[in-house]
Amino acid sequence: MIYTCTLNPAIDYFLQVDNFRAGELNHVKADRKMPGGKGINVSRVLKHLEQDSKCLGFIGGFTGEFIKGKLAEEGIEADFVPVDGDTRINVKLKSDTETEINGVAPQITDEQLNALFAKLETLTSEDILVLSGSVPATLPVTIYKEMMEHVSASGAKVVVDTSGKAFREIVDAKPFLVKPNHHELGEYFGVTIDTFDEVKTYGKKLVEKGIDHVIVSMGGKGAIYIDKDEYLYAPPAKGVLKNSVGAGDSLVGGFLSEYAVSGDFRKAFQKGAASGSATAFSVDLCTKEKVEEMLPQIEISTI
Repeated sequence: MIYTCTLNPAIDYFLQVDNFRAGELNHVKADRKMPGGKGINVSRVLKHLEQDSKCLGFIGGFTGEFIKGKLAEEGIEADFVPVDGDTRINVKLKSDTETEINGVAPQITDEQLNALFAKLETLTSEDILVLSGSVPATLPVTIYKEMMEHVSASGAKVVVDTSGKAFREIVDAKPFLVKPNHHELGEYFGVTIDTFDEVKTYGKKLVEKGIDHVIVSMGGKGAIYIDKDEYLYAPPAKGVLKNSVGAGDSLVGGFLSEYAVSGDFRKAFQKGAASGSATAFSVDLCTKEKVEEMLPQIEISTI
């Protein structure tokens, strides 16, 4: 089983406002509400690609009920720990430019945190745990590292997609795979990374720290995969950018959907890159049909 953990889920509330004007009355042209949070996005992409997963994390209030209901509608299994407050709402305002306003996470108690750790005790060497997204302010930045250490004896593979202090803390725990973008990779090493050679140099340093697999996304430049043996490059697909939310999560979801079936890292990287592009060119997360449309454009090469 693939488990995705979203410590800081949200309702993503998308608003289309033509010619948004700050400080004035604006009218919404269109809106939609979706379950959000990076781990939840990974689970949704996996489901679109016909791979089951189970969502873990914390959820609460009427907003949490909305998220659980939407996941159930999509046939995605969830086993969240309930919390007392309302799950946050993140506003994604689309106009001439994009503006994001992220809500405040509810308080998480020690008892609730222990309940999540208890769920992790069921994982085995056949499982994959995805730790993805930001850490709520009420939890320590070491929480991902603690979760990984908690499952280490089980042999479960841990995939990490986070940033900042949370990423810095978990690198030393040597996860199976990490997926920083080039800015996050540069932040970790205290440098600015713009070129493929710089990505290769600093991505390899993560491998040398004991991480098995590194994928560095570079937005419109594509992505690079690094392990102890090779560097692979996935070029960007061609299309019209419609959505900047969830492309990285789709890369992770697409990668795992193939890896869980074939264990082939090259094919998994290709499918991950195609899934990221498919989301970028869609109004929501990628569909299986859109990913299959993108796949022929993603010719993986050794660099």
